[in-house]
Amino acid sequence: MPQALLNFLSEHFYIPLYLLTWLISVYAYRRYFDTALKYLPILIAYTFFTELLGFLIKENYQFQFFSESRYAWHNVIIYNVYQLIFFLFFFKVYSKVIISNQIRTWIKYGSYACILAYIGNSIFKNPLHNQLAFGHVIGSSILIAVIVAYFRQKAEVENPYPKWRNLMFWVSLGLVGFYVLFPVILIISHTKFDIYTQFYYRNILLTCIILMYACFNIGLLLAKRKAFR
Repeated sequence: MPQALLNFLSEHFYIPLYLLTWLISVYAYRRYFDTALKYLPILIAYTFFTELLGFLIKENYQFQFFSESRYAWHNVIIYNVYQLIFFLFFFKVYSKVIISNQIRTWIKYGSYACILAYIGNSIFKNPLHNQLAFGHVIGSSILIAVIVAYFRQKAEVENPYPKWRNLMFWVSLGLVGFYVLFPVILIISHTKFDIYTQFYYRNILLTCIILMYACFNIGLLLAKRKAFR
């Protein structure tokens, strides 16, 4: 195996992880094809291609968006768009699996608040060259609140199947594992960058990515169609 490929896999291991998760999601699709997560393989494929494009923009001039050399490697716009779509996707998913009409209404307004946060952030920060941290933090906070409401529902509703057979349970667990720490690390990286680098917060973030997609994969492999709630 060429050394360049080895270096790529060691430094960007999460890109093959997304591809692996997509393959597993397609393999297990019959277990959730008629559930709220039926479009999950599309989201995972989108994640994979977003990360791949981000890498190519940064490393290959043929894929760069900007002609000015100081902006040539900037790829943040694709991540800003991706993160908003990611949040809206899961808001839609939870609005379908949560029973309470009141909480569904809250999720709808939370979706609007998330969109407005990204629009507002774009007014003060150019989304072509800056990470929309405020939008990411608001979206993460709303998503965690929605997942907490989902787990409370799970605790109150009886299900003859164990939780570990429910794909939605594993997806929720993975999302919590990432998005509880993601806004904290994001704030630290923007306000205390010396602390961010000193304590290797990027490694923590990458560990959270592994945790999230490990939960996704476990759920995809163990899930039973009838256990989905």
